[in-house]
Amino acid sequence: MRELIIEPGRAERNYWRDLWRFRELFYFLAWRDILVRYKQTAIGVAWALVRPALTMAVFVAVRKVAKLEATGVPDAIFVFAAVLPWQFFATALNEAAGSLVGNANLISKVYFPRLIIPAGAVVTSLVDFLITLGMLAVLMVWYRFVPGWQILALPLLILLTFGLSVGAGLLLAALNVEYRDFRYIVPFIVQFGVFVSPIWISTSQVIENLGAASGWARWLFSLNPLVGIIDAFRWSILGGRTPLDLTTLGFSVAVTAVLLIVGIWYFRRTEKTFADVI
Repeated sequence: MRELIIEPGRAERNYWRDLWRFRELFYFLAWRDILVRYKQTAIGVAWALVRPALTMAVFVAVRKVAKLEATGVPDAIFVFAAVLPWQFFATALNEAAGSLVGNANLISKVYFPRLIIPAGAVVTSLVDFLITLGMLAVLMVWYRFVPGWQILALPLLILLTFGLSVGAGLLLAALNVEYRDFRYIVPFIVQFGVFVSPIWISTSQVIENLGAASGWARWLFSLNPLVGIIDAFRWSILGGRTPLDLTTLGFSVAVTAVLLIVGIWYFRRTEKTFADVI
């Protein structure tokens, strides 16, 4: 027999406990999003491979045209090691930002911690990421490339990217409910991010090409938290053949922590109005 207690402020005090109580809803929403994404598609989950594969092909071609110096590893693996975190973050940001508006009927009818919805969208993107990670393994076998001990750091880097995606996703999801302009801003952020992230070129090459301006430009370039994450992914996957800048990585960790705190704070602050505004 269940006991129903109606008490002012009770839901607020038990919010984080409710996240655990509603874990089955979290699993359901994540699984539903995965099924819906590939429902009635001709090639199914292969779409999770088509996008990063085409992105990799384009950037490898750009490297060839630009005649960039060899990094000691195949260009395909060099580029794909950067495409992995970028694709994960970009997909998670898009999915999380529109998740609340896409579930408006559910939000306006029943109570549950709304944080479950954007968090579930990020988990769905994580599934795509794991599929893409399998493609990287195939590339390594094809090129007979063996990673070093640095690959052990990959789970921590995935967790860091996940945290960055959750923090930014929560913030943009809440803003998108109140200001619908953000449905146009988010795709622009993602598109612009391609040009300010070292996907087809290494960070060291970017700094080197800046010449005398490399001092201040390095810090300006590092304002993008994905710079440190991408460099760390490359260092881990390529067995230390590319440098790891601990300063840049530390900045990425700091930005991720700030975004998580701000994202959760703003989301919780505006959550009580979602049902009315949406």
